[in-house]
Amino acid sequence: MSIIQAEHIMLTHPEHARAPHDAEFANGSAFIQDHYCSVDEAAIPITDMGFLHADAAYDVVSVSRGQFFRLEDHLERFEQSCDKFLLNNPYSREETAEILTNMVKLAGVKDAYVWWCVTRGTNPTGDRSDLAGFQNQFYGYVIPYMYIAHDDEQTRGLDVIVSREFIRIPSKSVDPTAKNLHWMDMKLSLGEALLGGKDWSVLTDESGNLAEAPGANIFLIKNGEIYTPDSGCLEGITRKTTLELAAELGLSCHVETVSGDQLRQADEAFMTSTAGGIMPINSVDDIVLGGAPGPGALTARLHDLYWEKRWEGWLATPVDYETPVTDTTYKYQHSKMA
Repeated sequence: MSIIQAEHIMLTHPEHARAPHDAEFANGSAFIQDHYCSVDEAAIPITDMGFLHADAAYDVVSVSRGQFFRLEDHLERFEQSCDKFLLNNPYSREETAEILTNMVKLAGVKDAYVWWCVTRGTNPTGDRSDLAGFQNQFYGYVIPYMYIAHDDEQTRGLDVIVSREFIRIPSKSVDPTAKNLHWMDMKLSLGEALLGGKDWSVLTDESGNLAEAPGANIFLIKNGEIYTPDSGCLEGITRKTTLELAAELGLSCHVETVSGDQLRQADEAFMTSTAGGIMPINSVDDIVLGGAPGPGALTARLHDLYWEKRWEGWLATPVDYETPVTDTTYKYQHSKMA
């Protein structure tokens, strides 16, 4: 079934045309602790615990047609992730939003992938046991919108595997509802899929129940009803959006324990992510879902509705590209330093 070619539209439609920007930011912009710079120049100290131990919380929000999508939802989730990992953002929610907006404006991109994090940073005393002594740091970058699956892949549907070699890190080890950098389980399962000639992987927990895919939530459709895991996964903003869209279409949704076998026996399935939206699945472990290749009918409706509503301005925060970013430094407020 045909679906909206979102990537092609972003590349060709005049409302997606890049705004004027300095050549320095041709590949994207970044914010490093307290100043803006080119993404090509961005770096973090090698002794930062975010680098050494993946000791950080992060989030990703997207911009399309010059509009952030669900920015407040992403900012709220980011604050919750920081709290769960005992991290303190040096900037307020309002300051964080301003930094993200300024990075988008500097890059001039109308369709953007906006990433930011707070890391544990370093402890000037060198005492790693002194949690309060660490100076938590803020980093971010903006690049042109990136896709887990491009138009051609979404049109044919992704071929995925349920990983046999790896399971998702247990929730009692790392809370998956806090967006984190502990990705080796996901990266290794993705390698398993790619080496086997497939597009993507899905991880289960130790009991064989679905958790999530690398960078994405997983959904299946059976007898016209939607199912997605209730645990072991990030509470994705696109996941939340999909449940709302499904309700708008009058579809029954079940957020509950879902087995790997249920996915293999589904009529349709798809993944959801900020980096790609709603992405159809063609096959699972070489089983073509629904007996016919390509996106299923309900998946296609959800996919198209997602982009249509976004481009109409649903839950959008517009970016003012006309007002330039005049100050490329952003010092911590005294209240944040205390």
